[in-house]
Amino acid sequence: MIGLGAIYVVAGTTFTIFAGLSLADRRFANALFHALIAASFLAGDAIGDIGNGVLVLALIATAASGRMRRADRTPSPERPRGAMLFAVALIIPATALAGTFAFKAFPALVDPKQATLVALALGVLLALAACYAWLRPAPLAPFRAGARVMDDIGWAAVLPQMLASLGAVFAAAGVGEAVGGIVGAAIPEGNVLGAVVVYALGMAAFTMVMGNAFAAFPVMAAAVGIPLLIQGYGGDPARVAAIGMLAGFCGTLMTPMAANFNLVPAALLDLKNPNGVIRAQVPTALPLLLFNVALLYAVMPHG
Repeated sequence: MIGLGAIYVVAGTTFTIFAGLSLADRRFANALFHALIAASFLAGDAIGDIGNGVLVLALIATAASGRMRRADRTPSPERPRGAMLFAVALIIPATALAGTFAFKAFPALVDPKQATLVALALGVLLALAACYAWLRPAPLAPFRAGARVMDDIGWAAVLPQMLASLGAVFAAAGVGEAVGGIVGAAIPEGNVLGAVVVYALGMAAFTMVMGNAFAAFPVMAAAVGIPLLIQGYGGDPARVAAIGMLAGFCGTLMTPMAANFNLVPAALLDLKNPNGVIRAQVPTALPLLLFNVALLYAVMPHG
């Protein structure tokens, strides 16, 4: 059965090639960084929890060393431009969408729980094959370009995974229950508006801390969403969850911790201000957050 293991092999192999290219360029810190990521994909199960923890510390030490640097930029040869480039790029989402539905019909072939990720990985491979057939680049050219992008992103490349793990740690440590106890004591019984405000603003605030609304959700759901809004005041679970996530996404727009959304674009575009993307998004995020508070209060039962 094809599942996460196959995806890890593809990702690990890619980062192994990145490490080799960096080593060939004598950028040893970059090579080590990519090799550690490759090891996490290819041998994560074998080295266990402690081994993965040491690997993460080594990643952090490598990124914090200040020795990682970008590759020398050389002009790329002219390639065909036009609508066909977009057609090749669309292979990835089209395959992901079609595969998500198609693979679930073949549970013996593809793990139904990982159908979307398997289809996404397949789409990437198909798009890569199409580029090779059409543009006929040098065998390592796509990987050199990918390595350059990873070098531009730097340490932020692993931040989403680490922040998601932090959310799981918070949930397992009972942070949600602790916050819920404080909120329950602070909000008068029957104050729906107070619970809504704390839940929505809490989702935004925890997302700003963790950089990931999916990591913040277990904490605020355990603290306010489930015990107060759903069980206490009879809110619809789907509405509470959906609007809560939207409130969390408002926090995503306002934090450097959401590096893949806010810092990476600034790095790739060579913006002078690394927080330029955030500054442009705040005027949208704050009114949208207030709108989500009002919307959630409006859909809650009253009386």
